[in-house]
Amino acid sequence: MQDADMPAPTTLAGRQNRLEAQLRALRDPQARFGFLVERARTQPPLPDALRLDTHRVTGCQVRLWLVPEFQDGHCRFRCDSDAVTLRAFVGVLCELTDALPPAEVVKLDAGFLDELGLLRQLAESRRATILRVAEQIREFARQTPVPSAGA
Repeated sequence: MQDADMPAPTTLAGRQNRLEAQLRALRDPQARFGFLVERARTQPPLPDALRLDTHRVTGCQVRLWLVPEFQDGHCRFRCDSDAVTLRAFVGVLCELTDALPPAEVVKLDAGFLDELGLLRQLAESRRATILRVAEQIREFARQTPVPSAGA
């Protein structure tokens, strides 16, 4: 997602803008889809120790894991799936929100994927799963206790 000579944006909006620019450079929605899938194929798999039922996304026809954590004031997200399309799309959501503070993560809106013509290429059940995972990511951030300034 990031250019080698530019630092990674530190806000959700900055990260999303960078990704959208990369995707808009590919005029065809199918090429955009392929770009995300190829990125997903290069990501390391989730370690077996984290492929637990407690991390499984419910209501999904294939196995999909979302591992949310809170470390040093930031939300951390990792995922994996048996379906490369879910791995690609949920992976993007995790990349966009990983290592951001909860106040940034709650701003996640997966609607940009639809605006880029990407969600229309998926079956309804896959679209619903991606949108449900976006909500799970936001909900994790909402429930994460933010330390007070005096703590």
